[in-house]
Amino acid sequence: MKRLEKNEALCVGCHQCELACAKAYYKKEDPAYACLRVEDGWDESGEYKAAIHICNQCGKCSEVCNTCVIQPNAKGVYMIRKKECVGCLMCVGFCPEQVMVQDDARQEPSKCIACGICVKICPTGALSLVED
Repeated sequence: MKRLEKNEALCVGCHQCELACAKAYYKKEDPAYACLRVEDGWDESGEYKAAIHICNQCGKCSEVCNTCVIQPNAKGVYMIRKKECVGCLMCVGFCPEQVMVQDDARQEPSKCIACGICVKICPTGALSLVED
């Protein structure tokens, strides 16, 4: 199974992973279009914290897909057959990590396909691509 892993202790909150993902998927430099999400800031004690939300290929999106167009490939990565997708966006609402993206102009969902572009751009190694 191919999937992303995270090490939040290494994340510095640069958001380069989000920008690279959004640009690769939608050709937009807007982190709202990324198939991963970084929340970061200072907690009450003055300590910096980062939370990285990534697709762990759990399959919840596939379970709620009424048209069965989200299925795992040979490497265990859940892929969307976009030509067959009816655009109901149920999968977006049911993603436990809230990292599925919808583009209103296209009325279709997108999700992480474990391409690794976020891993390549991360300057600290907070993200990695693994195969089990």
